[in-house]
Amino acid sequence: MTGDVAVSLSVLAVVVLLSDVTRRMLVRALADPGLSSYAVELVSTFQLCCCTHELKLLSEVGGIPPQLALTLTYVTSVAHGLTFRGAVGNPCGALEHAYRARFSAGCALGRIACQFAAAVAARVAVPVIWGMGLSGLHSRHKLLGFPCVSAIHASLPEAAAVELVCAFAVQTVITHTQSVEERYRVHAVAAAITTAVYAGGRVTGAVFNPALAFSTQFPCSGNSFLDYCFVYWLGPLLGMMSSVLLSDKLKPAFSPKSPSLHLPLRAKKQT
Repeated sequence: MTGDVAVSLSVLAVVVLLSDVTRRMLVRALADPGLSSYAVELVSTFQLCCCTHELKLLSEVGGIPPQLALTLTYVTSVAHGLTFRGAVGNPCGALEHAYRARFSAGCALGRIACQFAAAVAARVAVPVIWGMGLSGLHSRHKLLGFPCVSAIHASLPEAAAVELVCAFAVQTVITHTQSVEERYRVHAVAAAITTAVYAGGRVTGAVFNPALAFSTQFPCSGNSFLDYCFVYWLGPLLGMMSSVLLSDKLKPAFSPKSPSLHLPLRAKKQT
């Protein structure tokens, strides 16, 4: 198992490093900021999906201890946060940015298209990497034909509710850490992601990302395409929307009121 873990860690490191180099080259090569943002989104989501495929293989087939799986989830989440260079990597995140007018509708749709294209590319590329037989785990998985079984271990409404709660929790942390310095914020978001994976992983795999689920969960046997759409697309979307709308409703209540509102009427006139 130690050798398999070492090889998988090497694969993760190579994917992150190559993706980062590619991002930097594309940003320099593409003069148009709009095109470079789409390119960064494509590469970053590809990185996210490839790393998740490898972690999923280690956890489900490799049988690594849960503590190690959660540690790797946290570390890779931090790595993604530090290297994404403004990419979102999640269709729900792109829609949230559009809702807050940070992205135009066209920009959000373009980023979502890039995310799903990257998800498909990762789904094609990862079996090629596994097919090289870099580790015993990869070789065994290849001999079995790269099998994949649904991670849904509950009724569809319960599974969708788990994805909803996970997306709600992570989006809430993302929303309320906007003012935190980035090098600290990535750790808070990574901790939220790891906690969500710990809480919901046994029920749905705790993906809470429609593009990532399209890459890692939709090819698996055990449920239909519509089942996966209901759990992994509708659940996270509702979770993100609930978090954003609730935050918008509660923010005025907790924001400091203007001191002038508490002044007597005579004092207000004098000012």
